[in-house]
Amino acid sequence: MDYPVPGNDFEIKSYKHNGTLHRVWDSNLTLQRTNEGVIGGNDRTYVRESNGEIWQTKEPAICCFFTDYWFNVIGMIRTNGIHYYCNIASPFIFENNAIKYIDYDLDIRIYPDMTYELLDEDEFDVHKQKMNYPQKIESILYRHVEHLTSWIHQRKGPFAPNFIDEWYERFLLYRSF
Repeated sequence: MDYPVPGNDFEIKSYKHNGTLHRVWDSNLTLQRTNEGVIGGNDRTYVRESNGEIWQTKEPAICCFFTDYWFNVIGMIRTNGIHYYCNIASPFIFENNAIKYIDYDLDIRIYPDMTYELLDEDEFDVHKQKMNYPQKIESILYRHVEHLTSWIHQRKGPFAPNFIDEWYERFLLYRSF
């Protein structure tokens, strides 16, 4: 698989199960690439919605994309601490200078005290019917929700102490050149 090159920018494109483009984040900086995934960063990047709406993120963020896990993790650096937003989504591919994945509606929001909530189950149920998610996909998604919540409880991966801060320092270093 091709990967973005550290120090270079890439787009993030999320799609829905039926192949329609859902959302695009314009400017993200590659911080690390491995066989397991990509870590990127952005700060006040523009986001385009499928309906044409454009908005800008409010804070710096470190994004983690995985080749073997059905989720991605965004750590947003706010004045009151690190907030996380996790998309339950297909593993990514990298193509035409963009990380691409299928967004499967379910999300987990994590607060600085590491409490969390599963979001958008109603949206998932609607899209599951509308786009005919196979039972196998639904099983995979809920298994990865459990895997992700295990990481949260264990403070593993992106949830480890100082993980986001250390990658943000690298982001600032790259941006200074």
